[in-house]
Amino acid sequence: MVGDQSWIPDEVDAERPNPARMYDYYLGGAHNFAADRLLADRALAVQPALARAAQCNRRFLGRVVRYSIEAGIDQFLDLGSGIPTAGNVHQVAQQHNPSARVAYVDNESVAVAHSAELLTGNSNASITQADLRDVDAVLNAPGVAGLLDFERPVALLTVAVMHFLPDSQAPWDVFNRYCDVLAPGSTVAFSHCSLEGMPSEWNEVTELYKSSTTPVYPRNKAELERFFVGMTMVEPGIVDAVAWRPDDGEQETERSGFYATAAQV
Repeated sequence: MVGDQSWIPDEVDAERPNPARMYDYYLGGAHNFAADRLLADRALAVQPALARAAQCNRRFLGRVVRYSIEAGIDQFLDLGSGIPTAGNVHQVAQQHNPSARVAYVDNESVAVAHSAELLTGNSNASITQADLRDVDAVLNAPGVAGLLDFERPVALLTVAVMHFLPDSQAPWDVFNRYCDVLAPGSTVAFSHCSLEGMPSEWNEVTELYKSSTTPVYPRNKAELERFFVGMTMVEPGIVDAVAWRPDDGEQETERSGFYATAAQV
């Protein structure tokens, strides 16, 4: 980002590309640095469809939030919420239900700083800086425990985040620890990058991400099913993000490279 950079948190390493800030760049945001743009441009040169993939995933987020609101859920826990951009969870949810509560969680300082700025004056939304792998710290944080009532249904949002956890960190166990605290009637929303059925150039993108602060670990559909053992999948199940309950006029045939789904717990 150019111009006055006094807003940059002291702990931010602006010299090393960060996937959250790269994602912001793909979506047309301005909260990113030269190092982020450089690696993102290299990735786009390999696979120009990367920006479209980010946008398709973002639209899925909006649709699944609306689905949750229509199902009567008015509480959201958004893990790995990222840098605020158009169509944030609280904006979508509170448009349909002004009393909806949204607890954002992210470990990236720029995302947290700009979320805090955006949420000023919104008593029904919070931002917590935490590592989602520390489940107890997240669930006991004031911005989560003090805002959400886990005795009632909650929509757990894990959108484009679990693919940053390698198998060695047992992402399915982390995921299920959050699911275990959800009341009956809760919904889990999930998206995850995958190379399954995608052009070979996407493998090169994965290699490029190894030079960022957080490499990405794509998984196939069979591997993703492991996250949802014992849950009831919402139709149409695990599908490409473009095919998960698309809005009228949004029907697309070209895959995005993100699998997406929702489940009831």
